[in-house]
Amino acid sequence: MSWLWGWEPRPMQPTKGIGTLAVHLDHSSDAATGAVVPSISLSTTFAQRSPGEFEYSRSSNPTRKLLENAIAKLEDGVHGLAFASGSAATSTICGLLEPGAHVLSVNDVYGGTKRYLSKVMGTRGVECTFTAMSKPEDLRALFKPNTRMVWIETPTNPTLAVVDIAAVSQLAHSIREDILVVTDNTFMTPYLQRPLTLGADIVTHSASKYLNGHCDVIMGLMATKDDALYERLVFLQNAIGAVPSPFDCYLTMRGLRTLHVRMDRHCANAMKVATFLSTHSAVEQVYYPGLPSHPSHAISVRQASGHGGIVSFRIRGGLAAVCKFSAACKVFTLAESLGGVESLVDVPAVMTHGAVAAEERAELGITDGFIRLSVGIEDAEDLISDLKQALYAVIQ
Repeated sequence: MSWLWGWEPRPMQPTKGIGTLAVHLDHSSDAATGAVVPSISLSTTFAQRSPGEFEYSRSSNPTRKLLENAIAKLEDGVHGLAFASGSAATSTICGLLEPGAHVLSVNDVYGGTKRYLSKVMGTRGVECTFTAMSKPEDLRALFKPNTRMVWIETPTNPTLAVVDIAAVSQLAHSIREDILVVTDNTFMTPYLQRPLTLGADIVTHSASKYLNGHCDVIMGLMATKDDALYERLVFLQNAIGAVPSPFDCYLTMRGLRTLHVRMDRHCANAMKVATFLSTHSAVEQVYYPGLPSHPSHAISVRQASGHGGIVSFRIRGGLAAVCKFSAACKVFTLAESLGGVESLVDVPAVMTHGAVAAEERAELGITDGFIRLSVGIEDAEDLISDLKQALYAVIQ
């Protein structure tokens, strides 16, 4: 229905380069002006040539549709959906479950996802088992007759455990073909990792992070290859109504055009930061899949083309030392969230995972001395210099 929206797609030769694909995701032109950047459609309703051709803008919007098509293409999917937040995307996926269902989830999952699965879905008759997924062969015994969904997040937040998406997907589908495998791909993005090609049924993102990339949008995105599954999801999207604004969709589309450039820099900087931290006397342990010392380094190399921009580490001295470190940082900003162009430092025990019970944090390794860095795209030398002086403040 491009006649309603005024946009006519221009033919584009097929390309395998995701960088080229990202730049030309909205490769179209305005029929009236020839503008190469699509206009933002703010209208909530549209003129129809005959009754029933188009619904309310909650159901679909031209700007949102561009973004939904974009995430589908980038994730090597067929259908994409956009939501007002990553949590809204999570709740929509969980809307596929009926009372009595069982979900098997990685234990070190995003705190908001764990909260929703345990405290919201738990009150609706859905049972959830949280477990480490580093050894897929150990998961078979945890599947139940009523298991309907497996929730993967890889690398995990914040300990950066890596899950073998292909192995877990194959196991789940061998037990029951209709078990849905959901993979949160927020940390990797489709530039580095494509879960749908590895066997997942749904891939989801907090687009507030790397996909937007500038810390100025709250949004969730997902993609799937399955037509029937998409119909169920798009029904829930419309029925629940947690959709993003056209302007936020526009900002995220703008961010996607530079995704490949930003992720290359994030990865390069993160590797340099992780290498530096691994040699510092004040640091007890570094968590980064790109380091050969990471227990799942080989899996990360096999299923992803890079290791991301998040580096976690633990320092000696506990919370007091962490507070000294964060206060001394000059380039890294003490703030929650991640994936923006600027570098951030997070203290999970009292910030992003403060609501997680202390015993659970201990089991996951999220101690008071645990620090998560979102490594930005600044000059690596400045980032390392900042970390060096901040760690010096700790040991004085």
